[in-house]
Amino acid sequence: MNLIKLIICIFLLLAGLFTYLSATLGVGRFNKAMSRIHASAMGDTLGLFCILLSLIIWKGPGLASLKMAVVLIFFWFASPVCSHIIAQTEASTNEDLGDLEVLGLDDETDSDGEFAPDDEKRYDS
Repeated sequence: MNLIKLIICIFLLLAGLFTYLSATLGVGRFNKAMSRIHASAMGDTLGLFCILLSLIIWKGPGLASLKMAVVLIFFWFASPVCSHIIAQTEASTNEDLGDLEVLGLDDETDSDGEFAPDDEKRYDS
């Protein structure tokens, strides 16, 4: 049983390290800020998930595993939100992105807060 647990933990650790390495290379390789944000956010989230899951499996049930699970859950909520806020700021302040709309609750919504697109704004492929 310990051998199976060890193999799973090593596989998850290597997967997490590979994800972090890929994200680091992606941040350095991409030219635009939006692509860099996407690479770093996805790499950090998946890499941390794999590494903490391997540590939780290795440690077994207990208080330390619960603490790692809480950190994992917090990071899974905080990282995408922070990346979205940074990307939204980049989209609204960078003039080189072209005609990019940041959707929000402004004149495109009706009084109920429901999305009400104009008839002339169709996004057909």
